[in-house]
Amino acid sequence: MSLSKVAFNVPAEPRYLAATLSRPEGMVTVSLYVALERGTAFPQTKDRVAILLDVVEAKPMETKMVTVDAATMAKDIAETGRVALYGLYFDTDKAELKSESGPSLDEIGKLLREQPNLKVYIVGHTDNVGGFDYNMNRSQRRAKSVVDHLVLDYGIAPARLKPVGAGLIAPVASNDDEAGRAKNRRVEIVKE
Repeated sequence: MSLSKVAFNVPAEPRYLAATLSRPEGMVTVSLYVALERGTAFPQTKDRVAILLDVVEAKPMETKMVTVDAATMAKDIAETGRVALYGLYFDTDKAELKSESGPSLDEIGKLLREQPNLKVYIVGHTDNVGGFDYNMNRSQRRAKSVVDHLVLDYGIAPARLKPVGAGLIAPVASNDDEAGRAKNRRVEIVKE
């Protein structure tokens, strides 16, 4: 049977409403379609009200980045002299690395073992939340925490690693929203 020979019932006097609500947790969109089914194509729904309700709650995108492998780090450092890492995690206002940082630390350790002559700066970056001096100090402490792990857990010679805190002075995105601030909170490996 061809599609052109099928009789479609169009609901009588359909009503449609679409609405949005903006809120800090994310936007909510609602669409509501209501109609009375008058046709005979579907006898079981004749003279019934058809309702279609859709509710969509948008949430901010999770800002965690994937772990960069040692080969990609080496390539980026060879091409640009640096690589930005987003897989090193710290609690808010803390400088101690979280256990979720393990995969990224493993890859940094692998990179440094594969290139024994490579000397690098481990540079901590923050967003602009908090004062200047506070962010400069926190980024320095975070960079030192990464260096300490590489020395103690991976056997990298301390002379190959210099921790540096850049704080909020080298953003890669706007600090006006959470997505931008998340990009600015990073650790970079910069070739010495």
